[in-house]
Amino acid sequence: MKILRNKYTYCLLAALPFMAMQSCNKDFLDEDLITARNTSDFETVTGLEGLVTGLYQTLKFHFNYEWAYATTNYGTDEFWIGGDRTKEMWGTYNATLNSFTGETENVWDNMYGAINSANTVIAQVPVVYTAEGQKNTRLGEGYFMRAFNYFKLVKQYGAVPLKLDPSYTVQLDFIRNSEKEVYDQIISDFTNAYELLPDVGEQEGRLTKWAAAHFLAKVHLFRASELYASWNGASQQEDLQKAVSYGKIVIEQSPHSLAQDFRDLWNYTAPDGANEQLSEVILAAQFSNNTATAGRYGNQLHLHFPSVYQTLPGMQRDVSGGREFQRLRTSDYAVDVYDRVNDSRFWKSFKTEYLCNKPDAAPVWDAASAPSVADIGKPKFLGGQVSVKYIVNDAGDNRYTAENIKKRAPHMFVRYFNGNNKDYKGAHGNYDASRYLTMSKFADGSRNSVASQFGNRDGILARIGETYLIVAEALGRQRNYDQALMYINAIRERAAYKAGEDRAEYVDGGIAYKTNAVVAQGSLVSFSDRNTYFESNNIDLTTSATVSEMHIGSPAEIWNASDQFYKELEVNSNEEKFIAFILNERSRELMGELMRWEDLARTKTLVKRALQFNNEARPTVNKHYYRPIPQSFLDVVQKDGIPLNNDEKQAMQNPGF
Repeated sequence: MKILRNKYTYCLLAALPFMAMQSCNKDFLDEDLITARNTSDFETVTGLEGLVTGLYQTLKFHFNYEWAYATTNYGTDEFWIGGDRTKEMWGTYNATLNSFTGETENVWDNMYGAINSANTVIAQVPVVYTAEGQKNTRLGEGYFMRAFNYFKLVKQYGAVPLKLDPSYTVQLDFIRNSEKEVYDQIISDFTNAYELLPDVGEQEGRLTKWAAAHFLAKVHLFRASELYASWNGASQQEDLQKAVSYGKIVIEQSPHSLAQDFRDLWNYTAPDGANEQLSEVILAAQFSNNTATAGRYGNQLHLHFPSVYQTLPGMQRDVSGGREFQRLRTSDYAVDVYDRVNDSRFWKSFKTEYLCNKPDAAPVWDAASAPSVADIGKPKFLGGQVSVKYIVNDAGDNRYTAENIKKRAPHMFVRYFNGNNKDYKGAHGNYDASRYLTMSKFADGSRNSVASQFGNRDGILARIGETYLIVAEALGRQRNYDQALMYINAIRERAAYKAGEDRAEYVDGGIAYKTNAVVAQGSLVSFSDRNTYFESNNIDLTTSATVSEMHIGSPAEIWNASDQFYKELEVNSNEEKFIAFILNERSRELMGELMRWEDLARTKTLVKRALQFNNEARPTVNKHYYRPIPQSFLDVVQKDGIPLNNDEKQAMQNPGF
């Protein structure tokens, strides 16, 4: 999918995985790979069918490798750099984040490679296809994919070159079109897709008009955001109304609906399992355990969140526990943004316990810490029992010290020790860069070996949970706060614990530990014994059945809320408080889902939030709301057939890079 290295081209013969398509379900992505193509193939239905299928394969790029998290989750309020600092420039914004940084080139090249294929589809389908229904669907897919990729480009780089016709040879003369021109084209293409695509996809994973409507709502909301106010002020209200209208179409007319339980989204049990069939999912990159079509990388998002567990006595790396790349360390903001007593999303998104899977190496009680003399020299825990416990408490909790946790059986990691002051920079407790609360949303225990990086679970690109928040934000920006609360409350009511729900039965990554050989022997500790929820929140078990709907009764509950972040962020007006609130709610609902940097950039809150809540990120307002234009493009692009000189390259580069 990468265009020719060292040559900026839109050449259709780039390494795009063209596929034959004959199956009646998502297996249309799992046919034998066809690697040899020439331009004459795209004058036939068969060739174009393969080209469109190849476009679906390009959606996998967003979950494949370092660029997936580096360009979206790093350097924000939600995540810090973990123990592996391989891509630290994205998390710190230091000088090595520049036009030579590999991920800038990878995103740029791959988006344009897909755009060129979409251009061919748009140009050739009306000429080649005769069946009206199939022609409209394929043309709609082409328009959607072109818009989708340009949307990614404009969110990352701002103004970019628009290329709307296919290229079959190397082209080197380009200019950057304005952001307005790019957004206009994106909206035009998504609108065409909305009008052409069917209500129901031909096969699982294929596009529908509802996906186009979701992204139309999102694009209009983005264009109405603060980053573009200098040129879009006059159209802002129109954009907001369209964001509301298209979002309501998805919510009110489509077959998509919120999953009953937030945990259902992440309770992954097997490739193509139940959680990948949820009606909440509007668009997903389709992965499977078909090794022939896994591509170069597979879904690697599962690698980047886990903290290290394998080096602790009694533990070893296993398939279900995951490979700990320890890239994304959960921030203090990410913990504190949740109401951890009433909001189930926290406990259904993070992993707080591990079970012993190497009992022969379990630690033993010493004389100083043993509960009794009889326990001295005996293992602290057995196979399948809790061996690692993360306590997610607040400052002021006087239960834990560095000494008394030694008297506990599991390896104990405590967020705040007795006497620690509240601090958003991590200066408390015994969490560290390699041992921290792990996000479990993307855990994948279906991989074929402990060392495998190739995840099999689908990658969600759009779900109706976000559609609700898009509509809510657009209404709030229109100051229709009462209406906005209807959509916010729909999300919050889903998030609240329900009557009779066992609050201790949180998700630890779905299939996690189900493939653990020790646990499979029947020694798994029961949920009733797993009390991290109650211990972390210091809750009396007898009151645990109390249910909060987390319903917001009026806008005044937002304006007058004792929201701990309003003061830190220095927001005062109702409008400022609403944006701060909606960004916090997006964290609670969408944390880790590859959106955060783009949300903070569009609202121009990136600098303030990163400086306040990130322990290392130091972005600047004049530079870091955009990414650097890749040097590989600047070095080969020409003007009137002549390579750019240094001044011309600098003029084409984003400010500050």
